[in-house]
Amino acid sequence: MTNNPKTLQHHMTAVKEGKRRFENAFQGVSRMILESKIEKVVVNGKTTYDFSIFRNGSKHVIGMYDEINSFVSYVKDAAEGGSSKEMAFVLVGEPGNGKTFFVEYLAGKYRAFLSKEENRKYTFKFLNLDKLGNYGKINAIESQTYEDPMILAMNLIEDPEQNKAYLAKMIGFSDEEIEMLYENYRPLGACSGYIWNDIKNHTGGDMDAMLKLVEITPVPLTESLGTVTGKYPAKDKITSSAVDLLGEESIQRLLHITDTNNPYRFDLRRGALARVAGGGIHFSDEIYKNKKDLVQVYLGVIQNRNIEIDGFKWPIDTLIVATSNNSEFHRFLSEKEEAPIVDRCRICYVSHNTNYKLQKDLTLYTIGSETRTTLTRENLHQDPNLNYAASVAAVLTRLPRSEKLTPVETMKLAAGEVAGEKSIKTLAEVIDTLNQDPEIINRFGQKGLGQRNLGRAIQLMIESSETNEGKCMFAYDIYKALDRIILDYVTEANDRTKYLEDLKTAKGLYRERIMTEMFNAYMDEPLAIRKDVMNYVNMIIGIDAENLGPDKMWKYKDPQTAELKALKIDERYINSVEERLGLKTEEQRESFRTSIRKIYGQKISVDPDYDFMDNLELVKAVTDVRLKSDIAGAGSLIGALANRTNEENQKLYDRMIDTMLTTLGYCKTCAQKTIEYFCTQEDEK
Repeated sequence: MTNNPKTLQHHMTAVKEGKRRFENAFQGVSRMILESKIEKVVVNGKTTYDFSIFRNGSKHVIGMYDEINSFVSYVKDAAEGGSSKEMAFVLVGEPGNGKTFFVEYLAGKYRAFLSKEENRKYTFKFLNLDKLGNYGKINAIESQTYEDPMILAMNLIEDPEQNKAYLAKMIGFSDEEIEMLYENYRPLGACSGYIWNDIKNHTGGDMDAMLKLVEITPVPLTESLGTVTGKYPAKDKITSSAVDLLGEESIQRLLHITDTNNPYRFDLRRGALARVAGGGIHFSDEIYKNKKDLVQVYLGVIQNRNIEIDGFKWPIDTLIVATSNNSEFHRFLSEKEEAPIVDRCRICYVSHNTNYKLQKDLTLYTIGSETRTTLTRENLHQDPNLNYAASVAAVLTRLPRSEKLTPVETMKLAAGEVAGEKSIKTLAEVIDTLNQDPEIINRFGQKGLGQRNLGRAIQLMIESSETNEGKCMFAYDIYKALDRIILDYVTEANDRTKYLEDLKTAKGLYRERIMTEMFNAYMDEPLAIRKDVMNYVNMIIGIDAENLGPDKMWKYKDPQTAELKALKIDERYINSVEERLGLKTEEQRESFRTSIRKIYGQKISVDPDYDFMDNLELVKAVTDVRLKSDIAGAGSLIGALANRTNEENQKLYDRMIDTMLTTLGYCKTCAQKTIEYFCTQEDEK
């Protein structure tokens, strides 16, 4: 009997031996997350945790560190029996910042987790019911709420003490194991309890005969069935009803069931909740958009974890996650009588991504991994600077203005980079001050162009005639597209003005990047500017060295390769760079050098590959010095490229175009357009 894997005895033995699991939804999700690798990361000056389960796969969650930490602590608290188990987790934020993506990603991971044999969920069904006489031609009935077989095991006998004694005797559970099982005790749902009672009466209470009518079966994991992970999107006021969530009386069943008191006449699977009631995740999209009576249904479900129809109750085991946009949430809050609902929700405010380095991955999602084509089905080239231009522009719109930091300093600090004299502490203070604002929308990262707006901008860019004619998505064109999006989609006048200002700042940063790219192209080396920046840094470290001879040669150990290198210290070069940085006096120069040495000392010990390329002022100064001094006769590289009347300049232009095509990833269109842009005075700071 116990060798049959479909019997309750076999299932209980497997649970006792640890081959199968009996845990609630919170424990399952918590175990899934905490079994993955956990790392410590510093975000905006504060240490937080990063859970690797959210960073797997080709399209995973980017950023959202605080939100993920909130979710994990909520689930963990509920798994340990805290107050969270009587709450729903609600993600509130602006459209297009990844709320729905996060929940759907979580649901996908949970389904994959449960598909492993050791984590699989089971339920039970009652067999041969047609022999009982009250069920017409209904032969087998599965638990409507996918109850775990262990729930049936804890309700075999009405008296709990007798039931515990029976489990100890029948399977050999110890007192400790029984106590652990009963921590997740809940009564049988109305129809399971009613049918089990019918079976008891039919068999005269013979437990062996009763258990022969029970079959254990795995819960289906098919996404399209809505089992284990189900989504309920807010519908309009007329078509939505409580039936969509709870279920309703079934006409077909009433044709078979003679006893009108039988709760099995209600078809719970018609509702979204019953299908995820066996340790699943229920996702309510835009929960506060639902009409009031439906939100009242959620109120009962969240607090009591019961499906209630006509006085019958079906206990459910479900993690409820919901989303809402800011405006809908505010409207809901303003109706004071709805306070009990919000009281039962753990609200997590989701901000836009404010790290432009992470934004590059999100921009990649938006541009798409497949090769884009023109309207005539020819391949579209992607400018190597496009992702940078789009990411920086989008992130700058999401950063609030502050008196303590400029937009560029805020952007760099938020990405963990160096911002001159300003420290990460300043950013942390700015964020803390902003987050004290009771108006959510004014908090850090809560306002700005979302992913959808960025997607629209890229669509506009691809459909433009310039892009199709040139067969290239030229980076500078993204600004025209974003300009159009801001004018068309941003309704608030103050926001519009700010975003257009941010676009100007983004163009200035793009200009500086192009200067660097041009120097690399001129030097015929992808990392030429990086070498020159590091040369300057090494020179100011070595200038005071004791072992510096009259030939100004300095030997040092390269932290990246651990090799001994020799460097000639060129004071003229150092002075030229510092002049470009606007350092006039000896004190200013010494102060700047000290700060660079300090950064070097701090960064190199942690990251030997650190190259100062995030120090935009220094990179710009080095680029300017090299570009202006390297070209004899023409006065500057811009002059040489703009005036190609002589053969020398034409050769230089051709060589640079060739380098851009072969080494730097440009196509003919974006190479020519980039050089043209470089030769203009546009966006000069």
